[in-house]
Amino acid sequence: MKMDKKKAVLQSYEMVRDKILNGQLQSGEKITEEKLAADLGFSRTPIRDAIKRLEYEGLIINKKVVKPTDKDLRNIFQVRMLLEGYSARCAAIYSSADQLSTLAECVEIGKSGSYDEIMDANEKFHQIIVQTSGNDRLIDTINRMQSIIYLFRKTVVFYNRPFLIEEHEDIFNAIRDRQPERAEELMKQHLEKDLDFCLHLINSQN
Repeated sequence: MKMDKKKAVLQSYEMVRDKILNGQLQSGEKITEEKLAADLGFSRTPIRDAIKRLEYEGLIINKKVVKPTDKDLRNIFQVRMLLEGYSARCAAIYSSADQLSTLAECVEIGKSGSYDEIMDANEKFHQIIVQTSGNDRLIDTINRMQSIIYLFRKTVVFYNRPFLIEEHEDIFNAIRDRQPERAEELMKQHLEKDLDFCLHLINSQN
């Protein structure tokens, strides 16, 4: 029974998370346990646990789907700039031949892949760089932010942010050429441009 409960919580979490990430549950929408339980065919207990996990990840706040303010966006991206900038520095020092090869593949997919392929390659590119830090606390912090990072990643890919892939290529070149300071600075600049793009898009839609 214990495993059944864990499975129900995991499935509930994944289904609610996916509804948020694909836009079925929209920013600012109120979340009710009863409605979700009825819609998804679960009891309220796993739904309640799933909501707690999504609150921990920042996708649900005060029982509503997150609707990030400008300040929220800036705070999230400032953390990413610090942690992923440092990770890029580490990648330029420690990345293996296999990691460099995968990063190069991600850049190439970004140039000509489908939307889904580019989304996956973008995520993998950043994940590999974070992993090279070898810092478990840093990695855990970024992992807990993955769902909300996905929302911003979807925005920059869907709306074709200019020079997104060219910036990935520049970061990769700095990592490949073992230039830690340059890799760190380029990653920070890259994320700052993501932030500016998301802020401009959100404000233009209000």
